Amino acid sequence: MTASATAAAPTPEAGVIAWLQRHDKLPAGDLARARKLAEDGGDPLRVMLVRLGLVSDRDMATAMAQVMDLPLIEADDFPEQPLLDEQLSQRFLKDARVVPLREDDDGVELAVADPVDPFAMQAVAMAVARPVRLRVALPTDIDAALERLYAPPPEDLPDTDLEADLGNVSEEDIEHLRDLASEAPVIRLVNQIMQRAVESRASDVHIEPFADQLKVRYRIDGILKESESPPVRSTAAVISRIKILAKLNIAERRLPQDGRIPLRVQGKELDLRVSTVPTMFGESVVMRLLDKESVRFDFDALGFDGPPRERLLRVLHQPHGIFLVTGPTGSGKSTTLYTALSRLNTEDRKIITVEDPVEYQLSGINQIPVKASIGMTFAHALRAIVRQDPDIIMVGEMRDLETARIAVQSALTGHVVLSTLHTNDAASGVTRLLDMGVEDYLLTSTINGILAQRLVRRLCPECRQPYQPMPEMAARFLQLPDRPGGPVTLYRPGGCDACNGTGYHGRLVIAEVLLMSDQIRQAVLRHASASEIQRIAVDEDMTTMYQDGLRKAAAGLTTVEEVLRVAEDG
Repeated sequence: MTASATAAAPTPEAGVIAWLQRHDKLPAGDLARARKLAEDGGDPLRVMLVRLGLVSDRDMATAMAQVMDLPLIEADDFPEQPLLDEQLSQRFLKDARVVPLREDDDGVELAVADPVDPFAMQAVAMAVARPVRLRVALPTDIDAALERLYAPPPEDLPDTDLEADLGNVSEEDIEHLRDLASEAPVIRLVNQIMQRAVESRASDVHIEPFADQLKVRYRIDGILKESESPPVRSTAAVISRIKILAKLNIAERRLPQDGRIPLRVQGKELDLRVSTVPTMFGESVVMRLLDKESVRFDFDALGFDGPPRERLLRVLHQPHGIFLVTGPTGSGKSTTLYTALSRLNTEDRKIITVEDPVEYQLSGINQIPVKASIGMTFAHALRAIVRQDPDIIMVGEMRDLETARIAVQSALTGHVVLSTLHTNDAASGVTRLLDMGVEDYLLTSTINGILAQRLVRRLCPECRQPYQPMPEMAARFLQLPDRPGGPVTLYRPGGCDACNGTGYHGRLVIAEVLLMSDQIRQAVLRHASASEIQRIAVDEDMTTMYQDGLRKAAAGLTTVEEVLRVAEDG
């Protein structure tokens, strides 16, 4: 090989970058930005990509393993006891991020975070005077293994400040707590919690302190799953680290606080809404993950189909009036409203929203955040909005009579108003507004339709398993309107790599849409009960949430158990 050919040969790092680009893990713009920062700071490009969050640890490890033809190992592959601890110092192992896995007649097997850098392999080979074979591992897995294998026993660790009750802290204590939260192990631990949340598709992270443990739970597809708990001695430091990131007051531990953390993990732009509340053993923290890039404001993607979708679109095409979305917290109401707004967002319409808080920024829409601390409430903002000449108004929630009345007046004067209510079904939305004190004749004149919805887990299409239901269950499906004939086939969850063994991947909506007909108007005027209004709506061919759920179970999108978990057989 000539000297020029040798010079032109790609380096391992160049091969890793090329692999990431080939597999759509690294946009060209991100690469250019990281390359400039790497040149300015003197760090390797691969290190800068991970540090900036442009490439996830897992994607980088996979790329290095593929390019260098090395096995990629998981957390379970690490040894139970430390190896070669007399020949390799703990400081070296932690600085180089390597863990000896096993030794045999052929040499030593070594887990490394960065196989591109030959330093670790050469140093270990020299120290043990034997050949070294490399395996690639995630940096977080290596850190966790080093912590488990080489950390001193818990009784040797001071627990004075980490577990102290900090309800009444001095300036020195605050500074000490700030120092604790800035230490590398705490930063890595919090970053690991956030990264695990993204990798597992969690919508919320719950960090809950108790007397003898710090519990971390992830809400995945609507269900809470417990994870491996950090050491209880790290409680104060972990919570303080999150509060610092969210720009909250770490000295205030007696009052609830709310904040936000803008974050880039695995190349994704994330917005974390942070809420803290004081408990007996410290502050409980909940972080809600809002993925700005992956969310799709599309009715098909959300799971709207069939009669509920047709009715929903009919309501949205009305030139004025109120459209309400109801359901409990976490049932996807805001996403449905955002999707409706995206559909209505055209050049010839002015759209203004009042939200608490603004979850997603929508291009071309004026979004106003509520700030109750300065008197900027829903009602106050609404009064100002109607003087802004809007065509469509979205109110985050109708919480009180004043807000509801202004929304009704806006609808009467030719505006389209979208909002949410916390009720169990569509018919209860009308009775809730009546209970608030809104006049019945105004409701019948302004409400066009009410959508009630729930979220059910979507079956993983890779591993779902068909089965024939019992005759009693099959009879329920035979009664569904517009159902084709033939035997009923349902599906149950399996479990595969694509869904992390749960059998479910993502969620979809089941819904019912009540349209304001003449019969329902008459029922509202005589203050009929919610059950009577519901019965009239069903007689007028409204598909209930339960029926919509059974339709989706019969189509193999979800399970009957999921439908029964969130909807009543009505």
